[in-house]
Amino acid sequence: MRQNSLRPCAAAVLLAAAVTACSGDNVQVASAPPADAKPVDLSKAGTLAGRVLLDGPAPANAQIQMSADPFCIRANQHGAAFESFVSENGGLGNVFVYIKDGLGNYWVDVPPEPVKLDQNACKYTPHVLGVRAGQTLEITNSDDTMHNVHALASVNGDFNFGQPIRGQKDRKAFASPEVMVTFKCNVHPWMNAYVGVVNHPYFTVTGGEGGFELKDVPAGTYTIEAWHEKLGTQTQTVTLGEKESKAISFTFAAIP
Repeated sequence: MRQNSLRPCAAAVLLAAAVTACSGDNVQVASAPPADAKPVDLSKAGTLAGRVLLDGPAPANAQIQMSADPFCIRANQHGAAFESFVSENGGLGNVFVYIKDGLGNYWVDVPPEPVKLDQNACKYTPHVLGVRAGQTLEITNSDDTMHNVHALASVNGDFNFGQPIRGQKDRKAFASPEVMVTFKCNVHPWMNAYVGVVNHPYFTVTGGEGGFELKDVPAGTYTIEAWHEKLGTQTQTVTLGEKESKAISFTFAAIP
């Protein structure tokens, strides 16, 4: 017989009752384009690409202590570490890179497909992600233990709901841009994720080698920002011509 991962059961039931009052889908209709919206002419658009570099060796990620939940221990038999620093070949991963300013009244329709955030093996996956303002964010519990989803949003307002059932999916949406929104699980305090909410499609998250690419960008002068959860933000201004491909880079100093 399968046993509940959290003991005592009464504590889980009480917590579920406390947080599920805020659960359920809360999907807002994607924003309509403003009256002066200007479509992007893809035949004249360009590309911004480059790398986010780490100057120095990446600090070691601390090990996660999961002793509070036997399920989490079983799901991570070889242990687990935080994901603050991901670095390969001098690059820096989990950096949110996006156009912060300069798009003016350019408008690209919000995709109908949801962006997905999973809770798997007692960790949020992916650790850093982006979503359009007004786009659906689908949050899933893939674990056979209870999680709760607590978004700490200062602009859009917090939400907090329980996901006690394996396979449970809930849908939410953010009405306004906000970089970044922190997600945590009050049941498992080591679980966290970061969601960048923007009102355009020009954003990405770097892989371990730090590479990024922003495609179909109209000609103009932009402020590009790179955000990292521990190392802060860097910005730079770049001017992109029609059909131009321009390389840019950011370098963060490693924490001693």
